Amino acid sequence: MTASFLHTMVRITDPDRSRAFYEALGFRFVHEMDIVRDGEREATNYFYSLGDHESVLELTYNHDGRSYELGSGYGHIAIGVGDLDGTLARLAEQGIEPERPPYSVRAGGSRLCFVRDPDGYRIELIERG
Repeated sequence: MTASFLHTMVRITDPDRSRAFYEALGFRFVHEMDIVRDGEREATNYFYSLGDHESVLELTYNHDGRSYELGSGYGHIAIGVGDLDGTLARLAEQGIEPERPPYSVRAGGSRLCFVRDPDGYRIELIERG
């Protein structure tokens, strides 16, 4: 059996804020798809690509107004960036700040930091040379 990674899905509460956040990280909006059940629009899925990888992120907005708890099982999504300081400067212009300044987990290792999306999901930014 050959398997391939398709996408990660997270639930969101504000599609416009989430779109602005993920586009600021470099994701590219691809398309949206309504989920209709019994003639009613139940949810909308928003798909995003990153670099050469198509539709790797699915953001799901449920139209019933529910809210979500992140829980203790979710960790983070990791994204590689070429220039961490430049990326953080661009994000700061949009009001997106890291949880703490960039750091390395081991001597000589890649620099990284975390930001949170509008729903509180952690996104790890890892500087890739």
